[in-house]
Amino acid sequence: MNLQHQIKRNGAGGKTGSFPTASGHITRLAYARLQSAGVPAEPLLHKAGLTLDEVRDPARRLKVRDQIRFLNLVSHALKDEFLGFDLALHVDFREMGLLYYVLASSANLKDALERGARYSRIVNQGVVQELIARNHHGMSVRYVGVSRHLDRHQIEFWMVAMVRICRKLTGLRIVPHRVRFVHVREGDFTRLASIFGDNVEFGAPVDEIILASNLDQIPIIGADPYLNRLLVKYCEEALADQPAKTGSFRSNVENAIVPLLPHGKAEVGEIARRLGVSRRTLARRLALEGLSFSKLLEDLKLHLARRYLADGNLSISQIAWLLGYQEIGAFSRAFKRWTGHTPRDTRSSVVHGVHAISQA
Repeated sequence: MNLQHQIKRNGAGGKTGSFPTASGHITRLAYARLQSAGVPAEPLLHKAGLTLDEVRDPARRLKVRDQIRFLNLVSHALKDEFLGFDLALHVDFREMGLLYYVLASSANLKDALERGARYSRIVNQGVVQELIARNHHGMSVRYVGVSRHLDRHQIEFWMVAMVRICRKLTGLRIVPHRVRFVHVREGDFTRLASIFGDNVEFGAPVDEIILASNLDQIPIIGADPYLNRLLVKYCEEALADQPAKTGSFRSNVENAIVPLLPHGKAEVGEIARRLGVSRRTLARRLALEGLSFSKLLEDLKLHLARRYLADGNLSISQIAWLLGYQEIGAFSRAFKRWTGHTPRDTRSSVVHGVHAISQA
């Protein structure tokens, strides 16, 4: 694929409206995994809002929200709760095209990560990377126009891929000082240690990976300043060619709420402050999407409750705390008001396969 075609491919949004899009590479890896396992893919694609034609065409960009839904469905179908982690262990990064090669031709690891942060929107418009440059260097990741709480596998793929790329480009077995994820996990994480080391935190306020303090002193094996200047030019063109994808304001509000729920701080004034708008503007923009803050908050809690109840490693008391309830009783009453069932009855139904895990 020549560079001009790569730019056109990365910049074209297709008929995706105003929703953030992605190159769809992770979706296609998951689709291939289904095929190798002999699991029919079409029903899962349909549930995720995707088609076979979209997935089979490597030039088609996909909505990020559809990619997240599909990964959730594939994880459930294959009974692989670490799907994103597993996919990232075997991906050939050359298939990323332009983005990978601009990293691989950079002078040092710091330059490579800076370029990765700037040009990540080429492969995924819903994920924004920002370079961390404090005592140690690293990368933070935030979701824009896409609801972060729906995702687990895409972000884990992203973080594993980041570590693997650092190792591949430098020839060093780089182990992060710390990795943090917003989503919640409980259980045995020993399989993550080979990539992330032993300092991994789930249920954190941010998604971030902290690497080292001397990234500018770690050279890239294939550094090529002439090629890099050329590729940066093409990356800038690809970036400029991408239409704005704002997604829903609801997603941005949800992303601000989730980390604050356990601490009882998910109040409308605080959320408005974090989003840089007035309470009145927040209410008006939600109203344009047919929502109120209280309705959004209740729907979000219900969705999270169902997802947490499907995770047998989380106790009912932990789930109550994660949703901002100080007592199990208050959570149980709220959940029964929403669904007509108690949390324990719902968990029992999920365990026995009566209800499918929510993928919405």
